[in-house]
Amino acid sequence: MSNPLDIQVGGKHYKGCAIQPIEYCMANNLNACESAIVKYITRWKEKGGVQDLEKIKHYVDLLIQLDPSLRKHELVKE
Repeated sequence: MSNPLDIQVGGKHYKGCAIQPIEYCMANNLNACESAIVKYITRWKEKGGVQDLEKIKHYVDLLIQLDPSLRKHELVKE
């Protein structure tokens, strides 16, 4: 059986990485927003350019808005 990490669909932008973003995300139990941030920051120079950086900003905003533990900290500040 082939290793799915040896196959990349749609480009080569992760092939030069010491560790694939998905491996890092899974090993560190990252949620969907955190995983997307890792994915886009890893590939922005090789694939998406400024658009990937904009996506990172969007996912950071989503993380701040949707993570309940961050909302609790925000309430304490008020």
